[in-house]
Amino acid sequence: MRRLLDLLGPATLRDLLLVNVAVGLVGVSYGAITVGAGFEIWVPTLMSIVVFGGASQFLFTGLIAAGASPIAAVAAGALVNARHLPFGFALADTVSKRPWLGGYLMIDEVVAFALAQRDPARRRLVFFTCGAMLWTFWNVGALLGGLLGQAIPDTDAWGLDAAFPAVLLALVMPAMRQARIRNASLLGAVIALALTPFVPAGLAVLCALAALLVVRPHRAADAGTDAGTGGTA
Repeated sequence: MRRLLDLLGPATLRDLLLVNVAVGLVGVSYGAITVGAGFEIWVPTLMSIVVFGGASQFLFTGLIAAGASPIAAVAAGALVNARHLPFGFALADTVSKRPWLGGYLMIDEVVAFALAQRDPARRRLVFFTCGAMLWTFWNVGALLGGLLGQAIPDTDAWGLDAAFPAVLLALVMPAMRQARIRNASLLGAVIALALTPFVPAGLAVLCALAALLVVRPHRAADAGTDAGTGGTA
């Protein structure tokens, strides 16, 4: 632990711990919601180990609880996880020595922390450190949540389903200071909301990636503007 602290620095290690504690709380909500929906207690734990993808796990549980077929739920989860394809392209060099493990750990929070590092060696260290921490916190949280779900008759009354989007929002809020990221995020949100009533579950989120195609590329002049003023449209 001391060596890891020296390599990462106290600020980075603190940020990793804070985010992963939040992820663990989301795991608790996932486990509780899944068991509360009628699944056996081993289901959220097994899915957290095999699938290890919070968004697709929540979606699968929600669709099955709503009466959808397992095939439709798996297909929807696969669509949501398709966002990992561009993640893989962005971090190909980072995970090249351990591609299977890297692909398994390529979760939103891990990707966000890794891409924030400019040095390749440090990016690799942050990626696998955050990935190992996230796997631990998420799976422990899911197990505790499953136990909690057996004791709470109505998990919806506790608002546990809001934990996952709240963590993702907290993760991206610092980046919103940059105008190009803010514009892409807002446009993507509009696209997703507009398409949600008309397309299969999960597809609207993928279509929202089209916002990246219309946002102007990052230029050196923009970097100074974003850093100095918090970004302008």
